[in-house]
Amino acid sequence: MIDLSKSGEEPPKEAVEAIRSADLVFAMTKHSLTHTSARKQANAQGIAFVTMPGITSTMLTEGAMTADYARVEAETLAMTARLTAASLVRIRTGVDRVLEVPVAERHGIASTGVYRTRGTSGNLPSGEAYIAPDEGKASGLLEVNGSIAGLGLVTEPVLLTIAEGRLVDATGDTGNKLLGLLGDGPGRNVAELGIGTNHAARVIGNILEDEKAYKTIHIAFGSNDTFGGTVAAGVHIDCIVIEPRVEWEF
Repeated sequence: MIDLSKSGEEPPKEAVEAIRSADLVFAMTKHSLTHTSARKQANAQGIAFVTMPGITSTMLTEGAMTADYARVEAETLAMTARLTAASLVRIRTGVDRVLEVPVAERHGIASTGVYRTRGTSGNLPSGEAYIAPDEGKASGLLEVNGSIAGLGLVTEPVLLTIAEGRLVDATGDTGNKLLGLLGDGPGRNVAELGIGTNHAARVIGNILEDEKAYKTIHIAFGSNDTFGGTVAAGVHIDCIVIEPRVEWEF
């Protein structure tokens, strides 16, 4: 298929029909199909669906793909259980930026990179625990110092202002580009809190690997109806934070 314009956008009808004729799909696309109805429906039909947005030949032989995936699986499952047990996750970035993310009503999801059965899905490379925050409740400030999906590494921190579960402002040229990708509607929804659990992953400006790295968290905006949330926005954009300070309430 032709390249889509952004992550979370639904693939064309012809691609969906081809997906439904397969037993196993490797989606080596420019933008991610992970958070799409096409992926969700394929899984419901028993089709395994491995998403690899932005994969490069170098990434196939270095970094996160070279990890010990037995270790990745164990650490991802442990972190996922922690997310499920939490009522609120507080993220401190920069000097005095604080973002509070309520998650009491949701269950964590493990993206281990290990696929043993039909109807499973996730990234390769992988290694993250993530959750759909309670809609309309996240609030505070987040300083993004790593990368943003579709925009690459940030050259200076981007300050995000979040209120009542929505992104209301983002600073600088990169922030303006992020707002443009998300639009003014449901794309501003705080869709995901993720934590990297792959010991071999690097922050390289490619979101597929960046969000798996140790000592990173990511907040995504847009759709989350494919993993426990209620918002379908036609877009899903991840923002990577390196070495935040994370506090838990249970």
